[in-house]
Amino acid sequence: MSSMVQAMQRAQVDWRMVLMSGVLVVISVVFHVLSDGIFLSPENLYNIAQQTAVVGILATVMVLVIVTRHIDLSVGSVMGFVGVLVAFLMYTANWSWQAASLAGLAAAIAVAVYQGALVAFLGVPAFVVTLGGLMSFRGAAYLVADGKTQPISDPFFLQLGGGIDGGIGTQASWLVGVLICAGLIASTISRRRAKKAYGVPTNPAWLDAVLVLIPIAIVLAFVAVMNAYRIPSKAEAQGIPIPVLIWGAVALLISFLVHRTRFGRYIFAMGGNPDAAALVGIPVRRVTLLLFLLLAVLTTIAAIVAISRLNAGTNSLGNNLELLVIAATVIGGTALAGGSGTIIGSVLGALIMQSIDSGMLLLDISIGTRYVIIGQVLILAVVFDVAYRKWTGEAT
Repeated sequence: MSSMVQAMQRAQVDWRMVLMSGVLVVISVVFHVLSDGIFLSPENLYNIAQQTAVVGILATVMVLVIVTRHIDLSVGSVMGFVGVLVAFLMYTANWSWQAASLAGLAAAIAVAVYQGALVAFLGVPAFVVTLGGLMSFRGAAYLVADGKTQPISDPFFLQLGGGIDGGIGTQASWLVGVLICAGLIASTISRRRAKKAYGVPTNPAWLDAVLVLIPIAIVLAFVAVMNAYRIPSKAEAQGIPIPVLIWGAVALLISFLVHRTRFGRYIFAMGGNPDAAALVGIPVRRVTLLLFLLLAVLTTIAAIVAISRLNAGTNSLGNNLELLVIAATVIGGTALAGGSGTIIGSVLGALIMQSIDSGMLLLDISIGTRYVIIGQVLILAVVFDVAYRKWTGEAT
């Protein structure tokens, strides 16, 4: 028994993620009971999955922004501005969705260059710059279409947001699930071989097997649930929603940047100690600007998913989205003081936030009460973060 305990300690399990996973399970069970068995139904879980995608996409990059000791309060307004612009060009100007999306990306990049240059080169606090952007680009979203809703009808574009034709079907879903599981197994084997090659102690084979079987079980269960939901008018089940695939691809890309590139190492070095990072030759200003440009790209992707899911672009698109994105990031373990955070944590945080919001909607809780609860959840997440870091001895 003692050897098993020692092996678990050497495995460096992220107990914060374990605890947050437990919180998600408790939230789901409580809402399932209170909603008379609706919350954990395949239909509701399918809706939660595709609704979480927009917040999840933005939370993955917000992790990096907060890690570098910055913050972006304008992300919801910029997404609304870009989304309305894309919808306006498609509906009113009769542009193709490809051209309209590229124009939206260009607009997002222009915003990123403007805000990023103020932060990186003039030293204006990101809080101040993006607070101004929160108000300015909310107004810009209104001015683009004069406050008029811009409906979207392109069949392919609408699939990007999920909906009736926005699932990939059962066979493709199982294929994706199997590929993910194979990737997890290959990654574990590769990591064990690399440790042995460099003489680093490895976990017992049984422990690594357990640690890889848990995410495999989660992936297969997710695919099974998505394949269990079928719209009555269709012969085949929906399968994994396309927005979730986009979210997953974004999470993998950001994880690759963080763990496999110089850019990712620079970001965490800057967050740990910005002055030391500059002294050792890290181009802090350039990396900061590149980070804002990366945020622009993902904001455009999130805007496309959002307007395709809503079938329209409205000037209210993205209202208060920054609250949900920052809350998801903090709940996922990203330190507001900078220096630490994980992409998988942002995924878990986004799921927790969306589950709470979806559960309250099922219980017909008023919008005012929902905002009160979500705001307090954010405060509770910060309190937990501070307490956890003091308990574990991590820097705050």
